[in-house]
Amino acid sequence: MARIKNIELPNEKHICIGLTAIYGIGRPLARTICKNAGVNPECKVKDLTDEEIQALRKEVDKYTVEGDLRREVQLSIKEKMEINSYQGVRHKKGLPVRGQRTNRNAHTRKGRGKVVANKKKAGK
Repeated sequence: MARIKNIELPNEKHICIGLTAIYGIGRPLARTICKNAGVNPECKVKDLTDEEIQALRKEVDKYTVEGDLRREVQLSIKEKMEINSYQGVRHKKGLPVRGQRTNRNAHTRKGRGKVVANKKKAGK
């Protein structure tokens, strides 16, 4: 099993797909990393040699990934919240940040619906 940045890459997948298990690496970047490291992207993770794994590690080290990237993202969110930017306010309120509608969707950010007690109708 190949271990890069303390992440176990899935054995049965192509190296190009397996690298996407690392936070901050998508398919295009994974292809670039494979090309620069001189590794065949169609090769399975379990078939990699030690030299190829070392080349991949060295190439991945050039990019901000995993813990450093997570920390960077969290710090930028905190900064937006501190300066009370529009996005920061949306983060504080737990609402969608990037302009999505909220009246009929956004359940991922807003959570389950809150039950409102029934109001009695004004009787005649």
